[in-house]
Amino acid sequence: MSLKNADLRLQRVVEVRTPGTFRRRLVMGCRVVLGVQWPRPARLTLSRVLLLALTVAVLAESRDYYDLLGVGREASTREIRRAFKQLALTMHPDKNPGDPSAHEKFLQVNRAYEVLKDEDLRKKYDKYGEKGLDEKQGGRYESWSYYRYDFGIYDDDLEVITLDSGDFEAAVNSGEIWFINFYFPRCSHCHQLAPTWREFAKEMDGVIRIGAVNCGDNNHLCRRKGINSYPSLYIYRAGQKPEKFNGERTKDNLVRFAMQFITTTVTQLWQGNVFTEIESAFSSGLGWLITFCSDTGDCLEPRTRQKLAGMLDGLVKVGWMDCSTDEQLCESFQVTSGATALFPPGSALDKQGSVLWLKTLDSKEIYSQVIDHLPDLELLTSDSFQSKLAHHRWLVSFTFGDRNVASNEYKKLQAFLRNDHIQVGRVDCTADSELCQSLYIHKPCVAVFKGLGIHDFEIHHGKDVLYNIVGFARDSVHAHVTTLRPDNFPSNRKEPWLVDFFAPWCPPCRALLPELRKASIQLAGRIKFGTLDCTIHHNLCSKYNVQAYPTTVIFNGSALHEYEGQHSADGILEFIQDLVSPSVVVLDPTSFNERVKGRAEGQIWAVDFYAPWCGPCQALMPEWRRMARLLSGQILVGSVDCQRYQSFCQSQSVRAYPEIRLYSSSVRQSDRYTSYNGWHRDAHSLRTWALSSLPRASVDLTPEFFRSRVLSGQDHWVLDFYAPWCGPCQHFAPEFEVLARILKGEVRAGKVDCQAHYQLCQSAGITAYPTVRFYPYQGQRRHEHSGEHVNSRDANEIADTVRQRLQQLFPQFHNTPKDEL
Repeated sequence: MSLKNADLRLQRVVEVRTPGTFRRRLVMGCRVVLGVQWPRPARLTLSRVLLLALTVAVLAESRDYYDLLGVGREASTREIRRAFKQLALTMHPDKNPGDPSAHEKFLQVNRAYEVLKDEDLRKKYDKYGEKGLDEKQGGRYESWSYYRYDFGIYDDDLEVITLDSGDFEAAVNSGEIWFINFYFPRCSHCHQLAPTWREFAKEMDGVIRIGAVNCGDNNHLCRRKGINSYPSLYIYRAGQKPEKFNGERTKDNLVRFAMQFITTTVTQLWQGNVFTEIESAFSSGLGWLITFCSDTGDCLEPRTRQKLAGMLDGLVKVGWMDCSTDEQLCESFQVTSGATALFPPGSALDKQGSVLWLKTLDSKEIYSQVIDHLPDLELLTSDSFQSKLAHHRWLVSFTFGDRNVASNEYKKLQAFLRNDHIQVGRVDCTADSELCQSLYIHKPCVAVFKGLGIHDFEIHHGKDVLYNIVGFARDSVHAHVTTLRPDNFPSNRKEPWLVDFFAPWCPPCRALLPELRKASIQLAGRIKFGTLDCTIHHNLCSKYNVQAYPTTVIFNGSALHEYEGQHSADGILEFIQDLVSPSVVVLDPTSFNERVKGRAEGQIWAVDFYAPWCGPCQALMPEWRRMARLLSGQILVGSVDCQRYQSFCQSQSVRAYPEIRLYSSSVRQSDRYTSYNGWHRDAHSLRTWALSSLPRASVDLTPEFFRSRVLSGQDHWVLDFYAPWCGPCQHFAPEFEVLARILKGEVRAGKVDCQAHYQLCQSAGITAYPTVRFYPYQGQRRHEHSGEHVNSRDANEIADTVRQRLQQLFPQFHNTPKDEL
């Protein structure tokens, strides 16, 4: 049996194990014996291994997660959720009580869902397969009734747009009005509201956007938005504070509440204002939708007028005439009874030619007919394309012949983007095929051209809906992200580039693109950003061995660095900062022996032994880099790639990934180390563990010591008043040790246990823990209450505050160099 096959077979064995302690160990890492993955306890009898292997063999061969759910690799999160729900209703063990393998089968499907719905996990799975994941996904599932009644309440409703963390901000900041229902799947009131919310959504479809957020799936988003009860209904308008609906949840009440936010004016036209109003709109390029109200015929009711005013805002003005009082005025429009008509800009008011007479009272039908009748986007051709785009910012729709409903909706883009000074146009790639081919545009899309010529543009790869396109346009014109092609790919350029290799169908890729834009703004002038579509440029992607999407690479001259971290702007910024000034030393066998084993007296090393395919290792990487920056100047931090140096890691008795070790300051025992066995692997937890190995730089103070050395001595002191049972005190303790080392030689650092010395802390006026006080020596005896409060728990901030205070007290004071370990 090959090593690769052994790895896969044993991995299947551990997947079907679900007991709590066993699974908790799996979360921590993967044990490696002879290159094969085992669960960390690794205490399975041979008979148990064979039994588990047989169980898995009966179930099926390891199947692709996408195949398990019956979706394509390009499936959206919503499609994945819907596919899983259908499977859950039929495969759930509750529905298959006579099938002994139902539990294990459903675990596989549940694990596939848990991985593919998460953008970061999905990328790791696409790149590394199952071995790139840890074992915690999919180990638990809900009852059948949960999937039947509570799972994705609005997934099947076309009028209700399900938002999640990835597209929420783009939606509510698009300029459209959103009414959003924050709900929780198990909330009975949420289920009671659902039928009413659906009817309300149908009533308001096209007027405002009706959304829903599942707070079970998007807990962090809901907490950020201050949602603390369900259902919570909020109106969102760009640039304004959201407003909560607190009334009785009936459809009429919801409609009345929503309509008050449609503030577009509906103008009553009469003899005194009609011609000035109409000419003013025409001069701005806006037409008029006018309903004529009479004793006979049909007139749009006030609510319908208001709806249409909101739906057509920025495109058409909406007005009405009272023909019973202005009979002659209505006759001048050739109207003798109730009717409604659209007058496009420049149309002759007294002629029938370009006027559109509407024969419906339904707001959606009127809206559709008006949009159809409005002039199309400006057509850009090969002759005008370059000159038009040379000095102005444009959003361009590329089409291939047939115009569709979405193309009609694009007519509204100019109204949304007018204040952003972004012009909107279209290119017919059927008529101008050479132009589109030169830009490698082979299918309908929209792109932003940033006013720097026709080759500096970015293609939109998000949802083909108005709010998403508007958000993209506004972000893209300010960002510095370029769509790359063979002619502008930065392979031989000297300046640094970040290149994102992606596929448009890949949801994690689409989620990363807005984060790239944010990062490009913060790093403008220091590094360039580009995206390469691997579905078009296969050869370039193959050249750089791109095997999964997205793959993000930093090109810096001849050096290439692949980004491994969270799909966020902050993660990218930290990674690039670390490239400029590395905080983690990349060790190989030679440098490990020279620098770690041959370390100088007093040096301490923290080393991460990892494998690139290991899911917990990947999760640790950004935290390890962050920890290294926090420990800068105190402890040296390194990492060893055990896939590349497998025999070396085996010689160091590395049996689990990641293996985190601390090599002490004693050079007489250069091989001696302490392994990290803590539960949390975040930067602060790791830092606390590492700093605990350093000798104390602060001293513990007794009441006598406090009186004789702090109040009566001649040193400057900074003190930490704490209680042993206080959680924030425990978190602050390593930070205070860092402070003590920063100020060593300038200010002494001490700690006072307020549980043991309650009266001392009371006399010093301590009312909360931890409290930091600064006691400068000013040439005279100090008193209990003379300490100065420092309102910070960050070592560097406290050090800066103390030094600034000393500079104020003693102008001759100069900062002495920081004592480095």
